[in-house]
Amino acid sequence: MASPGSGFWSFASEDGSGDPENPGTARAWCQVAQRFTGGIGNKLCALLYGDAEKPAESGGIQPPRAASRKAACACNQKPCSCPKAGINYAFLHATDLLPACDGERPTLAFLQDVMDILLQYVVKSFDRSTKVIDFHYPNELLQEYNWGLADQPQNLEEILMHCQTTLKYAIKTGHPRYFNQLSTGLDMVGLAADWLTSTANTNMFTYEIAPVFVLLEYVTLKKMREIIGWPGGSGDGIFSPGGAISNMYAMLIARFKMFPEVKEKGMAAVPRLIAFTSEHSHFSLKKGAAALGIGTDSVILIKCDERGKMIPSDLERRILEAKQKGFVPFLVSATAGTTVYGAFDPLLAVADICKKYKIWMHVDAAWGGGLLMSRKHKWKLSGVERANSVTWNPHKMMGVPLQCSALLVREEGLMQSCNQMQASYLFQQDKHYDLSYDTGDKALQCGRHVDVFKLWLMWRAKGTTGFEAHIDKCLELAEYLYSIIKNREGYEMVFDGKPQHTNVCFWYVPPSLRVLDNNEERMSRLSKVAPVIKARMMEYGTTMVSYQPLGDKVNFFRVVISNPAATHQDIDFLIEEIERLGQDL
Repeated sequence: MASPGSGFWSFASEDGSGDPENPGTARAWCQVAQRFTGGIGNKLCALLYGDAEKPAESGGIQPPRAASRKAACACNQKPCSCPKAGINYAFLHATDLLPACDGERPTLAFLQDVMDILLQYVVKSFDRSTKVIDFHYPNELLQEYNWGLADQPQNLEEILMHCQTTLKYAIKTGHPRYFNQLSTGLDMVGLAADWLTSTANTNMFTYEIAPVFVLLEYVTLKKMREIIGWPGGSGDGIFSPGGAISNMYAMLIARFKMFPEVKEKGMAAVPRLIAFTSEHSHFSLKKGAAALGIGTDSVILIKCDERGKMIPSDLERRILEAKQKGFVPFLVSATAGTTVYGAFDPLLAVADICKKYKIWMHVDAAWGGGLLMSRKHKWKLSGVERANSVTWNPHKMMGVPLQCSALLVREEGLMQSCNQMQASYLFQQDKHYDLSYDTGDKALQCGRHVDVFKLWLMWRAKGTTGFEAHIDKCLELAEYLYSIIKNREGYEMVFDGKPQHTNVCFWYVPPSLRVLDNNEERMSRLSKVAPVIKARMMEYGTTMVSYQPLGDKVNFFRVVISNPAATHQDIDFLIEEIERLGQDL
């Protein structure tokens, strides 16, 4: 595939002329925003740059308009000439919006009011005085609001109310005190990119209908392969609907590499295949085996050490056992950043074993791949460059809005050979441009969402150094949390030592349990502590953190930090809240 070149498409450092911190740039941006968006441009400028950069006529953020029948305008012109003049949503429906005749004015007014709702939600997401969650039990929420679908259309006033209600009950995953999942935070540039992607509303299967997005996918995947360590960024890849699908792609391609006939003849034409992964790996490996007809019994779980890392000697032992039984080992999936412990398997040792037995090496770096952006932490993935394929989810540690997952493959052309079906109504061979840019035939999907633009635009805005600072900060916050609780009364660490990633795993032991011997009764009672505290957190809405059992370990808290908005004070608050909510248990 020919390179689209450098300049606009590349990730090279910029001269700073587009820096939003530059006052001249800020004012220019505001002028453009006002010209094309009316009053909403004033409001957005006030939010981004403060009163000093806010045009004099701006009135700041207005309350939601869905409760009023008429769209309120933001201009001071008399007579009013803005798009909202004379708009009454109570008498308008979706059929009055574009492409309806004379639909431009109501469309602009409606979308500006939707934008008001979204911007208020964005601002509240970073406000520590607001709740992370307004929790209701499912039956309560079903009864409290009419979610049903009707035959007749509702007016636009009601549609705006639905937008407000939906966000009212949404979890503020960008809130600095949301520590519940691996994907947290709300990046403003990524959010803007997501809005643009939805506006473009195109498909990723051919260059002819997604020219810029296809080029950006090419550029971005190449850059990611360079960072992995493959010479010149060579190889292939694709953005998929999440890490589970990326892992399944790896399994699919590894099987095809060893037995290409399976594409036409199916599993009946190949021997019993065996995959290997650690006992702490993601469940998607077994799901992929089930979906591909390999079977979950053909996924062998390798023992881990006390920190959750795969034990290479056990991997080699299980490979030899499988071969002695006449089975064919075809894939080893090592994990760089396990879901619970945040552990990094010893990739160099795993690579040596895979080379020795000629087995495809996959690295599931969905959670840990972001550390490759950090000079301080990338050593934890030493050996990843020897993998045949890598899963990397920028929507996790790098803070890209969901969803954004990449499968990177070292051998170019293999993914195309494995998956292509050459549908003549999409992939005509006599098109007038370079057909290598029609990338859809290497995907399992036909319809494929544009996931790359969020990552590309954030990369342009932050640079590699910006992602590095983001990741280093989150790792530092995890070490700060560990340093607070490792010797604090009422806390027990699940494993010894500093966290490898931002996963910090611990038990909170209420005063009533601290005097008990470490026996079965204590463990039984301790297992109930985390679920009760989590339930109270959600009902108060103050914070959220995950818990789970693992192996013979009863329920423990797992704090994960990927939101750069979090601070030391938020970590302090979390600890104090756990103690407040759990001291009476």
